[in-house]
Amino acid sequence: MEIQVNEEGKTKILSLEGKLDLANAAKLKESVIALLNEGKTQIHLNMKQVDFINSSGLGALVSLMKEVRVHKGRLTLSDLAPYVNEIFEITQLSHVFEIYKTNDEALASYNTVMTD
Repeated sequence: MEIQVNEEGKTKILSLEGKLDLANAAKLKESVIALLNEGKTQIHLNMKQVDFINSSGLGALVSLMKEVRVHKGRLTLSDLAPYVNEIFEITQLSHVFEIYKTNDEALASYNTVMTD
């Protein structure tokens, strides 16, 4: 899995590419935890290039959500491929995560939350 990290305002954007499975879950967790340890608590995962996710990948995301909440932060997802979105719907995790159709919508939500 490739992870590209960018920043817009106070939000760290991680663009993921590849499979989110057991082999790659640890890499994603390490990346996000490193950001949290730097005090970066607004984290967005752009999943446009994630073409596969399994229970290990879902477990990693749930674990990260809990870790972000411990740090009083916020985690959003966007650009889920139809297959990945279906997995979130089947597992009901679509009700747990903040999921946006596009990267821009997700980033705009941070600005709205910050000004409200």
